[in-house]
Amino acid sequence: MILCLQGDATKPIGDGTRVITHICNNYRGWGAGFVLAVSKRWPEPERAYRSWPNETFELGEVQFVDVGSDLYVANMLAQVGYGRNTSIPPIRYEALESCLHKVATWAASRNASIHMPRIGCSLAGGSWSMVKPIIERALGQHDVYVYDFPGSSYNR
Repeated sequence: MILCLQGDATKPIGDGTRVITHICNNYRGWGAGFVLAVSKRWPEPERAYRSWPNETFELGEVQFVDVGSDLYVANMLAQVGYGRNTSIPPIRYEALESCLHKVATWAASRNASIHMPRIGCSLAGGSWSMVKPIIERALGQHDVYVYDFPGSSYNR
């Protein structure tokens, strides 16, 4: 079940184990978009991303970072570079689906709820009409909370 709500994805609702998922690029760039909100609350996800070993730093991979109190951040490599210099958006939908399947397995093993902004629909240049079905396929058996920050202008 996907529940869309107004709020801050860095402050996930509910009790129990929770994981906040977001998309990272494969250029090791961390400095715009949702990652700024993540870094404002916790230094660990950025540190983990920047020190991610090269041998596993590839599209479709996920890093789960413990930020305390049964809360984790999932750094998902599903974006090639950053910026929109071409007609092809940076998001890679196949990589996103691969990442989300890994999140599903991880969440099932911990009975965790899954939280996210509208992943891939801002700086990654994706379309919610493409992302939402991927989320439904990959995470359909889980409780998924999608947060729209008040005043945001995501591609819906």
